[in-house]
Amino acid sequence: MTYIAAENRYDSMPYRRVGRSGLQLPAVSLGLWHNFGDDKNFETQRAILRRAFDLGVTHFDLANNYGPPYGSAETNFGRHFKDDFRPYRDELVISSKAGYDMWPGPYGNWGSRKYLLASLDQSLERMGLDYVDIFYSHRPDPETPLEETMGALDTAVRSGRALYAGISSYSPEKTIEAARILREMGTPLLIHQPSYSMLNRWVEQGDPNLFSALEEVGAGSIAFSPLAQGLLTSKYLNGVPEDSRAAAGKSLEKSQLSEDNLRRARALNDLAESRGQTLAQMAIAWVLRPQAGGGAITSALVGASSVRQLEDSLAAVNRLDFTPEELASIDEHAVDSNINLWASALDA
Repeated sequence: MTYIAAENRYDSMPYRRVGRSGLQLPAVSLGLWHNFGDDKNFETQRAILRRAFDLGVTHFDLANNYGPPYGSAETNFGRHFKDDFRPYRDELVISSKAGYDMWPGPYGNWGSRKYLLASLDQSLERMGLDYVDIFYSHRPDPETPLEETMGALDTAVRSGRALYAGISSYSPEKTIEAARILREMGTPLLIHQPSYSMLNRWVEQGDPNLFSALEEVGAGSIAFSPLAQGLLTSKYLNGVPEDSRAAAGKSLEKSQLSEDNLRRARALNDLAESRGQTLAQMAIAWVLRPQAGGGAITSALVGASSVRQLEDSLAAVNRLDFTPEELASIDEHAVDSNINLWASALDA
């Protein structure tokens, strides 16, 4: 059946400006890290994408190696785009990244110009796109000069293969330096994609911290894993389900489900219930709150394995406000909990 987007798709989703740019993103965006590879049902993928757009999610985020296997999420998205979303291309923000292992040999990883631009060309072919809206350096490369990596992003934009440049998992200091290099080339840094959740608060730490660095350079931010790889949902409150990511060893190890972490999650769940939200909804709303020291996350990036899970996450936008008392209560339990799988990238 031909897909026709809901006429009221812009009625409930708030949109936020990305830094000092002209681009706006939905408060909640959809990431295709999990659930869009060849191991997942194609029709379920289609239902999730259609429902997301019908509810105002205009941003779909991918990377070259999302799957499994590598590349399959982009290939599958390309089929969905061709079948359902091509008429709505100018209403969509589609992003991809390169920086992690993708193909064998020395040219299929990290941040060289050869790898980044070859990967972008492959991504465009898989998705059937003329351009992506945002192309990211997925992580800093300790061996490649930052000028080369940022130069590749500049080339991607100048060649028309991308509209904007982004980075992910860069330290505050490297973010400032990357933005300076790009600015001198004439391509502003649009956005940073950090991991951030109530149990992973590195972006608030340091001097400068990431928020102050982004404010200084005029870039926005989109937080991935705001649900702490599923820990900040109801899934693990009573143990580890057999069909969960933790049971399969995917992005959440059983060791991270310590009794301390589960105790924190249960306490936060009680606070969410007192607000009339699920734990996932409160976790997303919390990530999107204004920061006490200035700055804010532009968009929260969520995944979904079903339409029901997607709808639960998107309902977070119905209650984004917090009282000072609620924030103080949350801070008693929302502490760093050794779950940042991407911490090593910050030392690159």
